[in-house]
Amino acid sequence: MELIYTLDNIEAAAREFTSITNAFKVFAFEGEMGAGKTTFVHALCEVAGVTDGISSPTFSIINQYITPQRQLIYHIDLYRLKNEEEAIQAGVEDCLYSGNTCFVEWPQKTPGLFPDGTLHVAITAIDTNTRKLKINL
Repeated sequence: MELIYTLDNIEAAAREFTSITNAFKVFAFEGEMGAGKTTFVHALCEVAGVTDGISSPTFSIINQYITPQRQLIYHIDLYRLKNEEEAIQAGVEDCLYSGNTCFVEWPQKTPGLFPDGTLHVAITAIDTNTRKLKINL
């Protein structure tokens, strides 16, 4: 399935994505640098009701957010990691198998860590303002 959106309607796209994928807990977002992975995860967190500061976990590796319903969301960025051992030491595996929602950027860095049932999503920049999500349902 594909979903095309612009930055102007990213919230609507995030709502549609959430309704289509509500059976999944772990999401692996793949895409080139600058494709909009972090921006889309930010929109997903806002749609979930997160009010705390939502930021890129590039340096922290893992950011944790809490929804108004007290549900945990993990936003994980594997870009700086060298291998699966570093990911395990950083606590990534614990998040992936926690049963909580996990949005993971750069999953190709640690492909062996992901649980069965992970939803893989490719984000592609069509132009400076338009993105395409390819959802592998």
